[in-house]
Amino acid sequence: MQCLKPGPELTTTNVVTINVGGENFQTTKQTLTQAGPNSLLSQLAETTSDRFVDRDPVYFSLLLSLLRTGALPSKVKDFDLRDLIEESRYYGLESLLTNSLTNPSQLDAFALQKSSILPLNGRDSPSAVATTPFGSLHVSHGSKITSFDWSLTRKSTILTQFPAVDSLLAISPDTAAAGATDFSGLQILDLQNGSVKQTLNWENATRSGSTVQAIGSSGEFLFTSFESSRRNSNSIMVYDLNTLNPVTEIGHNEIFGADIDSAIPATKLRWVSRFGLVMASGSHSGLSGVSGDIRFWDIRSGNVVFELKEKIDCFSDICVSDNLNAVFKVGVNSGEVFYTDFRSLSSVNDNSNPWICLGDKRKVINGKKEGFGCKIENHGNQVFCSKGGDIELWSEVVMGSAKTSNGSEDQLTKRDFKKNMMGRVKDMGGSRITNLAFGGNKMFVTRKDQQVIEIWQGSARGI
Repeated sequence: MQCLKPGPELTTTNVVTINVGGENFQTTKQTLTQAGPNSLLSQLAETTSDRFVDRDPVYFSLLLSLLRTGALPSKVKDFDLRDLIEESRYYGLESLLTNSLTNPSQLDAFALQKSSILPLNGRDSPSAVATTPFGSLHVSHGSKITSFDWSLTRKSTILTQFPAVDSLLAISPDTAAAGATDFSGLQILDLQNGSVKQTLNWENATRSGSTVQAIGSSGEFLFTSFESSRRNSNSIMVYDLNTLNPVTEIGHNEIFGADIDSAIPATKLRWVSRFGLVMASGSHSGLSGVSGDIRFWDIRSGNVVFELKEKIDCFSDICVSDNLNAVFKVGVNSGEVFYTDFRSLSSVNDNSNPWICLGDKRKVINGKKEGFGCKIENHGNQVFCSKGGDIELWSEVVMGSAKTSNGSEDQLTKRDFKKNMMGRVKDMGGSRITNLAFGGNKMFVTRKDQQVIEIWQGSARGI
């Protein structure tokens, strides 16, 4: 009779016993090597000497569960997060812990609710919010920038040279790009020591200063919308995100006379990764109302690929969703949410209206701007729109494709979006929302005249 040999995971040489704080733990070498080649646990997996670690065995058991299953056990909620982070750093597991607790894929839009607040120092309310994919947070308030690490337990504040920071972009957990509409230059800031690593300026024709109207980025480029201090020219500069060397200039406008279209600088920049385009939008308020434009630039050719001119119910805010293949806006007059399918933009002309209203198509009464100050952002397959102190969540309901006269499928005519109000009853209302941002598995909200940041998250397993 033939005896079956145990598999590699069961062999005696593969089983490892580690004594942590006087308590023995048995696991396998394969489990320990999940910690990475430079971690303490990978080293312990290969050593033949005494495996003793003078640390807390209770926290080690949590981290060992993380290595075994890729997730923390539900009892982790009973432990202090700061202590768990310190233990993970000792073993070289902080990156795994970060991924487990703040993975962006874990954000459940329908389960989001206000869970806590982060107070800011001083009397200034937040003006801009910037996040990193795994939840590090930077907030400008007055001339200061306050940063929180991914766990939101460590906080630091620096003082900048700006009277007030209007634009903020996180380049890394420790580096940010910042600018202001009344102070010349885009500054690259070291957030650990508060120093200016580099200042980027736009050389305009009048040799005057260049203020920053908006900042955006892709994985490769940094985009900055500049306006001359005399407000007679504007441009969008493209920089290499790693070297910060200038790559190209797009959308350069020299303003002559009453050329309103050229006088509008881009006040929002977003990278549309699916098409490799930069969305640049800006608006202007005049005697005839609010007008604006939305341009999609190909930075390789320097040409505008699509353009939308806004004259009727111009956008108060706008966003582009790669996942939904659509552009969304909130109308400044009506306060309603509109969308246009990206695939329809090629057929847009000056006489057409590509926008489809998702709301109630309310009429504008007495010229009141119902959408003034509203914010709209997208995350994943959802669109979030602030209305005063509340947040609307818009989601697409997938419908069957309509058939055209020749029998082909027409995806553009069968899109249905439904609205939900976010949060619990006690989360609704309050001061007007001024910023919506997403980082990790959380949403961050700021409100007018409040010196705090609200953290919205679901009830998923974790701390």
